[in-house]
Amino acid sequence: MFAYYMELALRSLKRNPVLTALMVLAIGLGIGASMTMITVLHVMTNDPLPERSAHLYTPHLDPLPLDYTHGGNGPDPADNLTWPDAMSLLRAHRGVRQAAMAGGTLLALPVQSGLQALYAAGRYTTADFFALFGVPFEYGAGWSAEDDAAGAHVVVLSDELARKLFGRADVVGRTARLGELDYRVVGVVSRWDPAPQFYADSTGSQFSDIDTFFLPLSVAVNEDLPVSGNESGWSDDEKAGSSKRGAAMSWLQFWVQLDTPAQVADYRRYLVNYSAQQKALGRFQRPPTEAALFGLMDWLAHRNLVPNDVHLQLWLALGFLFVCMVNIVALLLAKFLRRSGEISVRRALGARRRDIFVQLGVESALIGVAGGTLGLAIAQLGLWSVRHRPDDYARIAQMDPSMLAGTFVLAVLASVLAGLLPAWRACRVAPALQLKAS
Repeated sequence: MFAYYMELALRSLKRNPVLTALMVLAIGLGIGASMTMITVLHVMTNDPLPERSAHLYTPHLDPLPLDYTHGGNGPDPADNLTWPDAMSLLRAHRGVRQAAMAGGTLLALPVQSGLQALYAAGRYTTADFFALFGVPFEYGAGWSAEDDAAGAHVVVLSDELARKLFGRADVVGRTARLGELDYRVVGVVSRWDPAPQFYADSTGSQFSDIDTFFLPLSVAVNEDLPVSGNESGWSDDEKAGSSKRGAAMSWLQFWVQLDTPAQVADYRRYLVNYSAQQKALGRFQRPPTEAALFGLMDWLAHRNLVPNDVHLQLWLALGFLFVCMVNIVALLLAKFLRRSGEISVRRALGARRRDIFVQLGVESALIGVAGGTLGLAIAQLGLWSVRHRPDDYARIAQMDPSMLAGTFVLAVLASVLAGLLPAWRACRVAPALQLKAS
């Protein structure tokens, strides 16, 4: 029976190609515009580490004075940790793994002669970073906790930076020069590019930055390496408010792995107790209950990484789809009512209203499939244009398989919904009156 309905639908659509083309174009434009922005929103709110995100948490402490006011436009200093707080959390070792980190940019000097130096963006961090986030290694491994304590001049490179500096990726044991210092290469990581870069400072480019080197955090502090990110000081003493080791400047990010609800609850209690202890010492002024623990996806929501213009463009695209749907309803209504005579003959020959309704629904779905194909092409063109914009998120505007399938599902669903009223109206036509009129 379905094959028969398909045959009738194809005959009907071929009978008036101009009207069919208009309906396919309308739904294609609406689906293409809406799926472009839905895809952008999808990739911007996607889970950057789906296999690990359920166990990753970032602690939030508030060492700011009571009279400190945050303007709201810039980054919140309390989103980062001070050096004493980060080191205290590391020493407490309340999680399965934990790592403190900060971003940095250094001048990298290629070993090959004739090549110019280049600026490389990377991460100053502690030894657990690689196991914590599951960073894949191509050669070698990360450094040890002993290297952290000793301030060892070791480095892990990305395979991309290793090839730029040495001409190949297998460079474990070689010496790389970053900034004014030499470092022994202990590992080379494969391409690892979580988007957004959830563990980085909020002032950075969350969707376009890629770490190309990793250095021990202790080296960055000992050698006073430049930090890429928000360094917020609040002490009246200018020296205390600008010291990386000081208790009045926040600049570090911190992540911890907690595998069970009991570990999460225990860590939250620890943060509250730690805050109460610091307040008793006169260092913290705010209530200990302001200490918090964010899961990875909760942290992304807290950061509000999706710009307002993306939300606005999404609503405009959905509004355009609604307008297209209204036009398709009108076109289908005119098309189906024009066939009242044909429908009446079928009813007179024994066809039930349900049969007519299903037949017209199949015709609407066929229009949706054609519109979805056109909409997919328009969406790909729209995403191509997004990737050529200067926005931070532009490079990740790509459709994944779920979005590809969603395009067709949305197109068919939209066309079927648009055909419900016209199909119902066509089924209500009285066969006797139509046959008498003809």
